[in-house]
Amino acid sequence: MDRTADQRRLGSRGITVKVVQPGASDTDMNPADGPNAAPQAAMTALGRMGTPSDVARAVVFLSGEKAAYITGALLTVDGGSSI
Repeated sequence: MDRTADQRRLGSRGITVKVVQPGASDTDMNPADGPNAAPQAAMTALGRMGTPSDVARAVVFLSGEKAAYITGALLTVDGGSSI
């Protein structure tokens, strides 16, 4: 099935489609003081690993009324490591 057509059908029902793509984040499974932290942090424009709160703020925004007109979007939350 065509994704664009699916999104149009969903949009006509008031359903929006949004994706959050997080980068390396400081978690129990990937700690900022772990063996991979320095290389991961160095790869970001901000020079640090993200936190679960960084990702959560993006999700809260996209879930709220201020993002009501956003659909079919991918938001990368990676501190600039993809640039």
